[in-house]
Formats: sequence, C-alpha cells, structure tokens
Amino acid sequence: MRTDLEKIVGAPAVDERPLKDLWPLGIMDERAGKAPPRILVARPAGRDQVAEILRWASANNVAVTPVGGGSGVCGAVSPEAGEIALDMSALDRVFEIDETNLVCKCEAGVNGYALEQQLNARGLTLGHYPSSLPGTTVGGLISTRSSGQESSRYGSIEDMVIGLAVVLPDGTFAAPRPGPRSAAGPALHELFMGAEGGLGVILAATLRVHRLPEATVGRGYAFADLRAGLECMRAVMQAGIRPLVMRLYDHEDAAFSGYEVQDGEVAMVVATAGVRKVAEAEAAEVKRLAGEARALGGEPWERWLAHRFDLSAERLQAFLAPAGAYLDTIELAAPWTVLPELHTRVKSAIGVGGLALCHFSHAYEQGCCAYFSFAGSGGTEAEARATYGRAWEGAMTAALELGAAITHHHGVGQARSRWIADEMGGWMRVWRAVKEGIDPEGIMNPRAVGGSR
Repeated sequence: MRTDLEKIVGAPAVDERPLKDLWPLGIMDERAGKAPPRILVARPAGRDQVAEILRWASANNVAVTPVGGGSGVCGAVSPEAGEIALDMSALDRVFEIDETNLVCKCEAGVNGYALEQQLNARGLTLGHYPSSLPGTTVGGLISTRSSGQESSRYGSIEDMVIGLAVVLPDGTFAAPRPGPRSAAGPALHELFMGAEGGLGVILAATLRVHRLPEATVGRGYAFADLRAGLECMRAVMQAGIRPLVMRLYDHEDAAFSGYEVQDGEVAMVVATAGVRKVAEAEAAEVKRLAGEARALGGEPWERWLAHRFDLSAERLQAFLAPAGAYLDTIELAAPWTVLPELHTRVKSAIGVGGLALCHFSHAYEQGCCAYFSFAGSGGTEAEARATYGRAWEGAMTAALELGAAITHHHGVGQARSRWIADEMGGWMRVWRAVKEGIDPEGIMNPRAVGGSR
C-alpha cells in the first residue's frame, strides 16, 4: 500500500503516524491505554494526485479520510488500521482576493486564521470565527458545516460558500459553478457542506467576503433570569438588527466566565457593527430592548474579545490528562419557545457530579444555539466513561423529544452517529442514496454522518 501511494505523490509525501481529531472520548480512550493505530498518510500536491489516490482506493477497497486541521471534536477523523488519510495541508494557496466583487478563491488546506489575517490586511473579513479558528482549514470548516462567533451578522459557512472544487471517489473533478447565484438546477456543491469527507475531497472554495465594519460597539447586560435574556435576544433578532456578536450566559456560565452577575442573574455580551452611525444606533436600540437589564458597560465585551480563542486543543488535552477526568461540549439548536425547557432538561442531564454550563449564541429570527459544557471526574476510568455517556444520552434524548437539532455546528462523526437517523428521519434515506450513488465502493470516510461501512 505504501509503495502504491509513494508512486502517486512521492516518497517524501507519505508517512505513517497516529491520526485523530479532538473527540474527547478518543482522548479518554488513549489515556486509558488504547493507542490509536498508525495510519498511512499521503500529502497530495494537487488535483491530479488526489484523483489518482481515490481511483486507486476505489480499485483496492481502501477507505480514505480527508484531513484538514484535525480540530473537530466528534470523532469524524479517526481512521483505522488498513485505511489511509489525505493530509490536505499542501493545498494552501489563496488564489485571489477580489476586492471589487468581494470574492475570495482559495484551496482547502488554507488555515482559517491565516486567511482571515490576509483579508483583514485588505480591510476585508470572511466573518467566520469559530473558537477553534487558529487550528482550522477552509476544507474542514466546510466539511463540518461550521458556524462562527459572528454568524448572526455574516451567517454560517454555508452562507459564505459560492462554489466548491471537488474530486469525487472515481476521480471525477467538479469545478466551482458560476456565482453569485444560479438557478441552473440544485446547488449540488451544498451536499459537501457537513458531509465530513463522506462524499469526496474538497480541493478549493469560492467564498463571499465582506468589508470590515467602520465601527463596533460592544456592551454587557445582566438580566434577572434566563427567560428575560432570551426574550431580549429574540427581540433583537426579530427587530432586524444583525449583531456582530450576541451571547447570553446562564448564571453558572456567567460566573465561570468572570462576568459581574448576582442572585441568579444571567449575562449578555452583545456588539453591533457597521457604518459608525448605524452601529451606534443599533447599540442604542439593543439597550432599549434590554429594558430593565443592568448595564455592565464595555468591560464584558473587552473580556470576551480577549478570550475568544481560549478553547484550544492544548487546554482540552491538558484537562483530560488526569485519570478519570471527562469534559465535552454539546451544541444544540431550537426555536425560542423550546429553549428554556431544553436548557432545564439538558443542564439536569449533564450536571450530575460535575460542572455544567450553558450559553446561547448564533441567533436567528427563529431561535438560536444552546451551547452546553460539562466536566468532572470519576473514581475510575469506567465511572468517568459512564457519567460521560449518561450526559450525552440525556442531552440527545432531550433534544429529540423537544424537537431541537442535535448539533448546530460541530457535526456528527462518531459522537452523534447513534442519533443522526432519529433527527434526519426520511432524509436519512436521501443521504444514503446520495452516498451510494457518488461513492458506490464506500471508500470515503467511514465515520462521516452515520457511517458507511
């Protein structure tokens, strides 16, 4: 197998190593002594090499997992012995930044933070800021259907992608179609957003970009309770305001994050942006909609900005290093009318014996994301895994029973594979049909969106 890959990409571009993403259960497995297998990893330099590898893999029935930054947290990147991985890091060129049409064309291996820096230098932004941004690639963001901290203003990754260049499992190349929009059939490139590498390999993307706002006004507010804070979020979004950032922390998360809350209060960090007069006018309207909330001034916004990328891979792995420790996040999405009950039920499920936090973000007119964090320790590895498993079981059950989405932006992988068919319902048949039609040999990532082998 190695010899075959070396013939395609050259010996220096093939190595063998353990390879996995940041799925906490995978880290716990390794801590408990289950070493990840060593995987053959090929680093293609371009389209022709990717196509040849996929044709070879189809002919030899070898599973292939495309890998970007490896910052996913659901176990979608976790190849097994006998499989191969495609390291897309060599495809890291930014082809064009068009400042007139506000379009960026780049390869899938471009680092998300580096791309944002290049855009910022020209007075532009993609507006895509997941907390993992420094460790991401464009292809990985697209493959996981990512959403960033500024999504309420700029949208999620699917709102930014105009077109994709993709290599299908049989080696067929599909180039980006014309934009900014076309009615010549369905936008089939959207099948690859959230497919977790299960349909083919993303080579490049054409992305919408935006001009950096002239001004940003950031403020903090303390509300008497969660319902009051959620009602303010709903009012802001339904008033037509599109805040740059709007995050509501329940009492425990607000205190944990260092915001000034008292007696069960919850905290909101909100920023408006754009032309200065518009940003200031929208900030004034947010203040009006906040009603009797206690104004906290600009310090919460500055604090949040300083810590927006703190959830690093190194910190996650450090927390999970001690025997018996567990830690994870579960991000759900629901309508405004469902969110209070969802919060109550999931906090109850994840909070047994440990830390349980929640904040609300990624707001829409129809609802928002509820982002839960939980952590603790068990007396033994078995106890830690059992508690961790019960937390996930309770959260997923609550989401499905209440009609909430079981994931907002982290994806499926192995973490949610048990529940994906319950959410997708009849659409799971559509997914399977698409998968079987595009990838009849089933070579693409076996751990993508419910598995394929």
